[in-house]
Amino acid sequence: MKTCDVLIIGAGSVGVPLAFYCAERGLSTIVIEKNASWGRGQNRAAIGGLRATHSDPAKIRLCQESIRIVAGLEAERGIDVEWRSGGYLFVAYDEQREKAFRDLLTIQKDAGLDIDWIGPARVSELCPGIRTDGLRGGTFSPGDGYASPLMTSTAFHRLARGAGAEFRFGETVTAIRTEGGRVASVRTDKDEYEAGTVVNAAGAFAADIGGLVDLELPVHPDCHEAGVTEPCERFLEPMLVDIRPDDESGNYYFYQTVTGQIVFCITPKPQIWGTDTDSTSSFLPLVSRRMVELYPRLRNLKVRRTWRGMYPMTPDGLPIVGYTEEYSNLMLAVGMCGQGYMLGPGLGKILSSAIVDGVGVAPQVFEELSLYRKFEGMELLK
Repeated sequence: MKTCDVLIIGAGSVGVPLAFYCAERGLSTIVIEKNASWGRGQNRAAIGGLRATHSDPAKIRLCQESIRIVAGLEAERGIDVEWRSGGYLFVAYDEQREKAFRDLLTIQKDAGLDIDWIGPARVSELCPGIRTDGLRGGTFSPGDGYASPLMTSTAFHRLARGAGAEFRFGETVTAIRTEGGRVASVRTDKDEYEAGTVVNAAGAFAADIGGLVDLELPVHPDCHEAGVTEPCERFLEPMLVDIRPDDESGNYYFYQTVTGQIVFCITPKPQIWGTDTDSTSSFLPLVSRRMVELYPRLRNLKVRRTWRGMYPMTPDGLPIVGYTEEYSNLMLAVGMCGQGYMLGPGLGKILSSAIVDGVGVAPQVFEELSLYRKFEGMELLK
């Protein structure tokens, strides 16, 4: 039986930063991961956006913390992750979208987000060549940005190892034993572990881990695809987001990386539930049509590759965070809804503080994102 203060199930977008912050606080920390290395689940499918522009105050706070952490990695830790503060721009081409964005500004500004409405002329300055017919403007948050998911996950793994965290790759959790309202031990196909706190950070497979203790977690993965073009001369700064749906898709978004490539993604309609990560033949024609309609100058770029990942979705589009009522030492960090990369660093820091100091460090986060909420509605900017 191996013992530790914190046992984390999952070495992904949340588990790796959490391991670092726990180890940095002096907690003996072990991470169990069924894959061969860190970030091999949905983290490697992330496109790199980091935004605090959300419609939920708890998510705004978490992502503000993430941005502060990732933006400071080079200056504070000497690690380059290709961070760029290009901002996020949500464009509106109809009255419905404009009203929704403007109505959100009050909530977003009250939560401390640097965001405002900008008109068509300013949109065109930020995105030269964007289609202006019918353009009403958009909301722009200059503090948001993007970085390399691969470089970021590698940075946190390196920091976690340096702080003393232990990673056990190629191990699959097979059973969890409970006793007296606590998790007594976690068994894998290779070993058994006892911990003061056990964290379920298993991403798309979080519900499977919950099932081992008869805990029903409303986390169901759906499939999304993304792609990247060849590099070109820099012409675009913000992550550009168009949330208008059509018959085949919902929102889509793209940005230009530090190294010049355009990275893009689209939300399929209807949602494609399941764990199939094979690329499809339908994705590229669909997303290309919508992107070129919005931004005609993209038409001559060549696509280098596409890939497919999973969004671990919850019924309301918000994560599930906090201790369970059934087991006092079982903490949940699940249901990131495709935003684990942008939530992970801030969530890792806040959860590590909660483990050491108690949930009073971030009461709003734990209240709004509790497993025991009503799961009503849907976050507008999910």
